[in-house]
Amino acid sequence: MGRYEFSSLAARNEIEAEKPWEQRNLPTTIYDILSGTAGKFGDRKAVSFQIESGPKDKAETLSWTTLHDKTVQAANLFRSLGVGQNDVVAYVLPNANETLITLMGGMISGIVAPINPLLEPEQIASILRQTGAKVVVTLRGFPKTDVAEKVHEALEDAPDVKHVLEIDLNRYLTPPKKWIVPLIRPKVSPKHSAKVQNFNEAIASQPKTLTFDDEKVDRVAAYFHTGGTTGMPKVAQHKYSGIIYNGWLGANLLFDETDVLICPLPLFHVFAVHVVFMAVLTAGSHVVFPTPAGYRGEGVFDNFWKLIERYGVTFVITVPTAISALMQRPVDADVSTLKVAFSGSSPLPVELFNRFEKATDVKIVEGYGLTEATCLVSCNPTDGVKKIGSVGIPFPYTDVKILQCDADGTITKECGVEEVGEICVSNPGVYVGKTYTDDTKNVGLVAGNKYLRTGDLGRLDEDGYLWITGRAKDIIIRGGHNIDPAEIEEALAGHDAVAVVGAIGQPDPVAGELPCAFVELVDGASVTEKELMDYAREHISERAAVPKYIEIMDEIPKTGVGKVFKPDLRKSAIMRVYNEALEDEGLSARVVSVVEDKKRGLVAQIEDRGADRGKAEHVLGNFTRPFDWV
Repeated sequence: MGRYEFSSLAARNEIEAEKPWEQRNLPTTIYDILSGTAGKFGDRKAVSFQIESGPKDKAETLSWTTLHDKTVQAANLFRSLGVGQNDVVAYVLPNANETLITLMGGMISGIVAPINPLLEPEQIASILRQTGAKVVVTLRGFPKTDVAEKVHEALEDAPDVKHVLEIDLNRYLTPPKKWIVPLIRPKVSPKHSAKVQNFNEAIASQPKTLTFDDEKVDRVAAYFHTGGTTGMPKVAQHKYSGIIYNGWLGANLLFDETDVLICPLPLFHVFAVHVVFMAVLTAGSHVVFPTPAGYRGEGVFDNFWKLIERYGVTFVITVPTAISALMQRPVDADVSTLKVAFSGSSPLPVELFNRFEKATDVKIVEGYGLTEATCLVSCNPTDGVKKIGSVGIPFPYTDVKILQCDADGTITKECGVEEVGEICVSNPGVYVGKTYTDDTKNVGLVAGNKYLRTGDLGRLDEDGYLWITGRAKDIIIRGGHNIDPAEIEEALAGHDAVAVVGAIGQPDPVAGELPCAFVELVDGASVTEKELMDYAREHISERAAVPKYIEIMDEIPKTGVGKVFKPDLRKSAIMRVYNEALEDEGLSARVVSVVEDKKRGLVAQIEDRGADRGKAEHVLGNFTRPFDWV
C-alpha cells in the first residue's frame, strides 16, 4: 500500500537515505499539484458530498477536472475582490463541495483561513481581526443552523472584511425539503458594510484558467486557529512546503489513486485538510464527506457502514470518540472493501482498538500531529507492527526528540529511551520561530533553535515508537507527586460500560490537586459511580492516581474534532469542590460560574448571598485557584 514500504524505523530511514527532502523536486504550490492531478486523472471522481446521511440520499460528485475548474474560478474571483498573495480569505463553513473549492482557491489567490463554525461571534470576529481577512465565505441563512447569523454579527467587529460570499445549501436538497427551505429560511439582516454576494453565481462568471501568475515561491498559504470553544484562539501559519509535505506523506505511504476515503471530520481542522484532503489531492484519490456536520450529522453513525458499502470505501478517517460511537452499532453492511482505519486527534484506548478490530476485521492505524507543525508527526506503520496505544514511528524527514527545556526553549536535557519528557519536533511542516501570527505567542516555543515544543509529554521506546503520556499542562500534581491523567483514562476506558473518559486534577486544600474522572457511558449501558470507583481501584496500579471522585455525565464536553474538552471539566470540578467547602462551613456564598482569565487562568465567580465574606474568603483561601466576588 502506497509507493514506499512503511513498516519500521529502518524502512523509514531508508526512505530518508534515498535523497534529502530538498532534492525531491516536488511542486512548489497548491495550484501546481491541482493542475497536475487534474491532468492525470481528469475524469476520475475527486470528491463526493451528500447533505443527508442515508445510503441512497442524493450526492454530488465532482471529477478532478471539475474541481480544478471551479477552484480556479474561485481563485480568480478572490483576486478580483482585491486579494493578493498576502491577503486573507476566511471561511466559516460546514463541510460541502464549496468548502474545498474555497480552501484551494483561497490558497492559490492568497492565504486561506478556515474558522470553526461552532465558535461564538466574538471569537469569529477575533480571528477575522487577527488575520486581517478581506473576504469571508459563509452560509446563507439555513434552517437548523445559526452560522449565517453568527458570521454577520461577527462582521460588525471585523472592519477589514469588505466582501461576503454566501453558499446556499438548499441546492443539495431534493423535494419536498428543497421547496420548504425558502419558506422557513431564517432572515439575516446584516448591520455591517461589507458587500454580500452569492458564491456560486459569482464564481460562475469567472474564467477557468488563472487570470494571474501563480508565482512559484514557498510562502504562507494558510492560517489555522488553535484551541477549542473558549478564549480567543491563536492563529498558526502554514507554508506551502509544510502543506505539500503532509500531502506527500499520505500519497506515498498510506494510499494511492485507487483508494476511496470517507472523512466525516470538519474542514476547518488540519486533520481533514492537510492529512486527508492534501494527500487525496496529491494521490488523485476519491474522498467522501457525509453531511455538513460530519460525524455530528443526523444519522451518520447509524448509516456509517452502509455508506462504506455505497462508495466502496477503503480508508476510514476517524477519531477515538467516533470509534466509540460506531462500536455501539452493529456492522450492518458489506464493508469488505475496507482496508484501514486511520485514527488521530487523541490517543486510542486499547479496549476500543480491540473492539473495532473484532467488529470489522480491520486494524486501526493511529497517527499523531498538531496544528502548529502543519500537522503530521508520526503514525503506526501500515505494513509493519502496530503497537496499540502508541502513535507509531515518526514519518520520514521528521525528527522527534524527547527533551526537557527551560521556559525560553533552552534544552536542559535530552531524554533517553523510555524516559518521559516533552515531545519536540522538527520537520518541513514546522515554521521555526514563526509558528503563530502573533510573535508574542512564539516566545519559548522553539527548543534549540530547531525543534517545535509541542506541549505534549511522551517517550520513545527501543524500536523508535512514540508514546504520548499526556499534556504537560494536564499533569495532576498531588502534593508534589506528578500523576499522568492518561493512566486513569486508560484504566477506566477498559470497562465495558464506558465510552469516553476525561481525567483532571480537582482542587484540594491539602494536596493542591486530587485526581478525578468524568465518564460518558456506552448507549444503553448501566453502571454506578461506586462500581466505577471499585473498578478504578482494581485496575490503576499507582495508588495515588486512583480518582478521588468519579462523575457519570450524559455527554462529556468535546471539541469540534471529538477531543475531550478538559477546560469545561476543570470548571465543573472547581465549582463543585468550592461549593462543597462553603456548604460544609454552613456558608450561603456559592460559586455561580468559573471563567477563564488570560493572566490568572480559571477564576471562580462567587455570590455572597448575605454570607460573611471574611469567612468565605478564609475557606476558599485554602485552595490555589483564584476567585472574584460578583
